[in-house]
Amino acid sequence: MAVTVQGAKLTGRLLAKALQKFLAAQKARKQKKQIPGAYKGKQTVKQLVGQNAGVTSIDVSKSGIRDFERYARKYGVDFALKKDSSTMPPKWIVFFKARDADAMTAAFSEFTAKTMKRSAQRPSVVKLLRKMVDLVKNQVVDRQKHKERGGPEL
Repeated sequence: MAVTVQGAKLTGRLLAKALQKFLAAQKARKQKKQIPGAYKGKQTVKQLVGQNAGVTSIDVSKSGIRDFERYARKYGVDFALKKDSSTMPPKWIVFFKARDADAMTAAFSEFTAKTMKRSAQRPSVVKLLRKMVDLVKNQVVDRQKHKERGGPEL
């Protein structure tokens, strides 16, 4: 970044005014680039459909919605989540722009690979508890009390 200032004497005020003008020009240029009403990332279905880019969808299980959002943001996908309560258990439907299909498939494949790896690494706690219960049931427990009397040993 280079800022040039023409003046007889470089003072703090002159430098501050130059930087203010530079920042104002940057802000104006940034606002000019932005399209009004364009949303990025997670949004509502209505906002996504309103962008006239064509919408496609896929189903995702409830357990991985938060993790899926992370990967969608990573790949810069504009998406919307909708809960389908008509089925039991409810499913989540992810809507995304048709032009983001390649990025969406990449995000979804990375998400599924990560969840499969995670499930393979950690065994189910419920299964481990059931195994332990079976082991305890199979052990013979001596339920008689054994009392011993004895004085202090010298």
